[in-house]
Order: sequence, then structure tokens, then C-alpha cells
Amino acid sequence: MGVWVYQGRTVSGSTQGEIEAPDRNAAVAALRSKGVLTTEIKEKPAGAAKKEKAGGKVKDKEMAIFTRQFSTMIDAGLPLVQCLNILAEQSESKNLRMVTTKVARDVEAGSSLADAFGKHPKTFDELFTNMIEVGESGGILDIVLQRLSVYIEKAAALKRKVKAAMIYPLTIVSVAVIVVIFMLTFVIPTFAKMFQNLGAELPLPTKIVLWMSEFVQSWILLIIAAMAGGIYALRRYYATEAGKMVIDSLLLKLPVFGTLIRKVAVARFTRTLGTLIASGVPILEGLRITARTAGNKVVEKAVLTTRAVVTAGGTITEPLKASTVFPPMVIQMINVGEQTGALDAMLGKIADFFDDEVDTAVGALTALLEPLMIVFLGVVIGGLVVAMYLPIFRLVTLVK
Repeated sequence: MGVWVYQGRTVSGSTQGEIEAPDRNAAVAALRSKGVLTTEIKEKPAGAAKKEKAGGKVKDKEMAIFTRQFSTMIDAGLPLVQCLNILAEQSESKNLRMVTTKVARDVEAGSSLADAFGKHPKTFDELFTNMIEVGESGGILDIVLQRLSVYIEKAAALKRKVKAAMIYPLTIVSVAVIVVIFMLTFVIPTFAKMFQNLGAELPLPTKIVLWMSEFVQSWILLIIAAMAGGIYALRRYYATEAGKMVIDSLLLKLPVFGTLIRKVAVARFTRTLGTLIASGVPILEGLRITARTAGNKVVEKAVLTTRAVVTAGGTITEPLKASTVFPPMVIQMINVGEQTGALDAMLGKIADFFDDEVDTAVGALTALLEPLMIVFLGVVIGGLVVAMYLPIFRLVTLVK
């Protein structure tokens, strides 16, 4: 897919800009369908096209503010280019400011808003550009942008809940590992020298801890390298299709975290698909986009299977039920939504329900993990301390 720079004429006068197309004839045909009579067209150099697509991810909060303000300006009747220039000027994100300026320039040159946003996929994802295209063609851009801002805000809130659930145990375990390595490397050797001078038989727990200390001191670099290598290998494996499927399947089967992950996946699926359908995106395109943004390979496979069944003339309900990923209540509510023609509204209700369920699950998980983490720290750190003081207690008993 190349980028073509063109100059042409429309009913309102001269115009220029850029368009993506596989070849020159396709570019001319696409412009003609938009009412542009091409007077000059040439392919943009590959390096320049790559540079134009430069841009990175933007924080969810900044993107939500951007879409909400954009919606308000469109609703107030401001021209598109003016809206984009204002948004670029007041944006706190350097990346969003740069990309918005480029989008404004492309729109001013005659490009459609969806095409202009589509040149920056790292900043504006496929869901964003598809909804913009629907809003632009249907004359409901302000409404679509409002829905987008709500979707981004709720998706960001869901992400924060999951992070809150994961940060606590990861922090505790990380601190425990650092403390144990510090004690084995610097504290235990001091006790080891003292015990050598005593010359007495040491208890088994103390021997085990001293052996661990010697092992860590001798092989600390190898241990760090092995841990780093294991993390790298796991990430590389997860980057493969088979690896994603295996790991995501295991995550869904975890005792406590698996339930939370499943609820998050259901909330994300229903929220995304409901927003797309409500905005006028065709169901097949909506399922394709939803699958790409699922965040879990098992859920993605289930949604793509559903899309294939719907393409063949089937319903959404049966393939989702066969996947065993979605709870029976979700299947029944989607079935009612299909039969009543209110699928988007029903998906929105399911998403709201599971947002609350995620809240409850995170609260329950935190309440469960707090005592478990305290016990974990007590056993690990306390075990090391007790093992070191056992010989001293024995010595005090013998002295008495």
C-alpha cells in the first residue's frame, strides 16, 4: 500500500493532498469516487511515508479528553480544521500535539478525517478510525466522538482496576525476593563466621540457610542471568501465536486471577462491540475489530469463530456458547439482544454489569491477598531469622 500525493479539482475549486492506494490507477479511481478530478499525481517516497506515519501511543486520559473536546467543538459548529488546530495547541501531550497538527494539515489538503487519522495507527487505533469513518459518512461525528470518549474512559478505568489488583502481590513478592537476597548475601555470612568459631553441630534449618547463602554468593550473577533469560524466553514465546494461546488459556484457568481475567475479557468484549454497533459499524467489521482488541488469544479466537459463523448466516449466540469462554448469563442476554434488535443496548448493559463485577472481584482479591502476603513474608523472612538464631538458643540452653 503506497502513499500518493495529488493535485486536482473539485466542484468547489482546486485541492491537493495524499491518499493511500496499492497503485496509481487505484488512487485515481478512489479520488474520482470522492469527486476529485486529478490533474497531477505521484507516489510519495517510502522514507517520507514512513516518517509521516511516525507517532506513538498516547495515554488513555489524554485521548479521552481529546475526543470529548473534539465532540464538543463539532457540536458547537466549528469547522474541522479549526477544531484540530485548537486541539493541537492545547494538548499537553507532545506526541498528540504533533500528530493532530499533521491530521489538520491533511484534512485541510482535502483528505477525509478518517484517512488522516488512519495514517497514525500507533496513536489512533483501528477502532478509533473506523468509528470516525462511520460518524463522518453518517453526519453524526459529534455523537460518535462522544461515544468514543465514554468508551476510552471506561476502558481506562477497567485497566486501572486490573493494575491495582496485580500491583500489590507483585510488589510484596519483589520486596521479599530483594530482602532474601540481601540477607543471604550480606547478613547470613556474618552468622556463618560466628558459628564456625563455636565449632558445635548446627541444626538442620541453619545448615540449609547457610548452604543457600553460599550458593547465592557463589552464583549470584548466574542466578540473575537465568532469571533475565527466563523472562526473555517467556516473552519471546508469548510473542508467537501458539505461545499466546497456551499462556492465555492457562491464565483463564488460574484459581483466583482466572476469574478476574475472564470478567475483564467479557467487559472489554461487550463494551467494544456495543460501542461499535451503536455507532453504525457493520456487525462483521465490529467483530473483527473486537477480536483484534480482545487482549486474550482465547477470546480473540472465540470472536473470530463467531464472525465466521455470522458471515455464513448464523447467529452470534451459538458460537459464543460453544467457546465456553463467556458465562451463560452473557450468552442469554446477547441472545435476547439479537432477537429484539437491541444488541448494542444489551451489550452496554452487560459491560456495565461486568465493570461492577470486576470492582467486586478486585476488592475480594485484595482482601484475600493481604493476609496471604503477610503470612508469606512472615514465613520467608521469619524462617531465615529463626534458622539463624536456633544455634544461639541452643547455646543459651546448654550454658544454663
